Amino acid sequence: MEEKKLDLNSIIGFVLIFGILIWIMYQNQPSEKEIAAEKAKKELVAKQEAQAKADKAKTAVAPTAVTPGDTVQLAQLQKTLGGFAYSAALPSAKEAFTTIENEKIKLKIANKGGFIVEAVLKEFEKFEKGSGELVELIKDNNSNLNLQLLTTDNRTLNSKDLYFEPTLEKVGADQVLSMRLKAGANEFLEYKYILKPNDYLIGFDIRSQGLNRVLNSAKPINLQWDLKTYRNEKSISYENRFAQIDYKYDESKYNNVSSHGQGKEETPEKLSYIAFKQHFFTTILSTEKPFETSKLQSDDLVKDEKIDTVFTKQFRASVPLAFTNGEIDYKMNLYMGPADYKTLKAYDKNFERIIPLGWGIFGWINKLIFIPLFGFLSSTIGLSLGIAIIIFTIIIKLAMSPITYKSFLSQAKMKVLRPDIAELGEKFKKDPMKKQQETMKLYNKAGVNPMAGCIPALIQLPFMYASFQFFPAAFELRQKGFLWADDLSSFDSVVKLPFHIPLYGDHISLFPILAAIAIFFYMKMTSGDQQMAAPQQEGMPDMAKMMKIMIYVSPLMMLIFFNSYGAGLSLYNFISNLITIGIMFVIKNYIVDSDKIHAQIQENKQREPKKPSKFQQRLQEVMEQQEAAKKNQNKKK
Repeated sequence: MEEKKLDLNSIIGFVLIFGILIWIMYQNQPSEKEIAAEKAKKELVAKQEAQAKADKAKTAVAPTAVTPGDTVQLAQLQKTLGGFAYSAALPSAKEAFTTIENEKIKLKIANKGGFIVEAVLKEFEKFEKGSGELVELIKDNNSNLNLQLLTTDNRTLNSKDLYFEPTLEKVGADQVLSMRLKAGANEFLEYKYILKPNDYLIGFDIRSQGLNRVLNSAKPINLQWDLKTYRNEKSISYENRFAQIDYKYDESKYNNVSSHGQGKEETPEKLSYIAFKQHFFTTILSTEKPFETSKLQSDDLVKDEKIDTVFTKQFRASVPLAFTNGEIDYKMNLYMGPADYKTLKAYDKNFERIIPLGWGIFGWINKLIFIPLFGFLSSTIGLSLGIAIIIFTIIIKLAMSPITYKSFLSQAKMKVLRPDIAELGEKFKKDPMKKQQETMKLYNKAGVNPMAGCIPALIQLPFMYASFQFFPAAFELRQKGFLWADDLSSFDSVVKLPFHIPLYGDHISLFPILAAIAIFFYMKMTSGDQQMAAPQQEGMPDMAKMMKIMIYVSPLMMLIFFNSYGAGLSLYNFISNLITIGIMFVIKNYIVDSDKIHAQIQENKQREPKKPSKFQQRLQEVMEQQEAAKKNQNKKK
């Protein structure tokens, strides 16, 4: 059989056919005008379909408005709504909104549910300065306030599903918005919002009138309030760390519901206010008549900070509203604004207690020293926040310098006594108890208190811990820049890493590095004197080895844990350690004279020993008792 071959004519034919097909496709390609016309046609069809769906939805949601005298329509609505059918038949029973605003806040209240659906803070931006996005505490159904209404005809209705009638009026300079869920012309449940000029505090009253025949007053109405908090800061993990429910109860007690990981629930009684606190913003519901009981719940929404980047916490509160003479009457307030200590304190409602300044002495240091001093430097004098932190740190360290001097002087005295202590150690190496007794006698004779070096250090610790509470809570630092840090309340990233390091993050912050270097040199500078001042005691850990380890561990901890902390705190620690190094250098080289100290101690040794303190007496008695017990035990053997 002859094999078929592809001749030249066939090749030419295929090429011509292929060329004709390409030409036909090119000729049939629509022009730019035809493409634009087709696109416009499709957009018009899509718009018409969307409008049709919206019209259909409105028809389905909003009942046909009728006059209250239309008994047929009212009878149909009463099958599902009972006495509140009247409200559903009013012209206001539709998806409509009322907006009230002042210089600081803008609120949008819906007819359906009668509560706030948008709350915008007009003076603050999200994430970073210049983002162009204002902080929105409430939007896109992230918050809800609902009353569970038990009716006399055994229905359970939710106010969030019912339509309120709005009435807005001006009373002096105040805007007063009345939202009424009506059961008749003069029978209603009312939410009243009172917005004053230039204020974050909103009057919020809940009352009923003439609803005795509609509502079952045998049981309190359950108020359900929830908020899903939006992220507003650069670091969601750092922001989430300070998000919690705070509350005041029993007139003068305060506590919080903090959730990290698993949800947490508490049931405090007699609440005066409930605060859904984010890091730098908060929403507070306060009441003149305390809530008798409550159920508060907080759930952490940040499981993975690389994925969960929109919300931080889910807050829920459930409280009863008790009837008085058959009616509900609660005068309350809603605060929606910055979690700023001075702003909250100005309302004289103890709102400032939600700011985590530390407990006990740490809180007092912040309230009485840190907040007034820093406020004076930043507001009164008007310094930039970075300069204010530096001057603030200098003042604190200079005030603490006498304590630093006392600590170093004690170390110098112990260093002079080290040869004598070593000699006693060698002499009584087989009798540790005798060695301890003779060492105490030496201290007493030389006029040296071995605890004198510890006490000044302990005095400084509360101030150090107070700073760890103060700077993360300082609202003034938010979105205020200094040098390379564009926001002192967040981390000062100078390098963005292409990967994530556990415990460290995906960026490198510079101020923690500087603080770590300062800590390293400070510990390097003082560790030698501390080792010389504290001779090795038998049976005790080797402090010299521990100090060598801490020289490297402390800076490493600073690098790891402070990398995602606010730059203001890292700046404070850097300047603090830098100043301490300077103070120690001056004390060591120009103030404390080791030769004079040595001569003084030798002179003290020649004198009659001082009467031991009560502590030393007690310590001596304990040692003698232990020595006696040891001898008795040896005799029995």
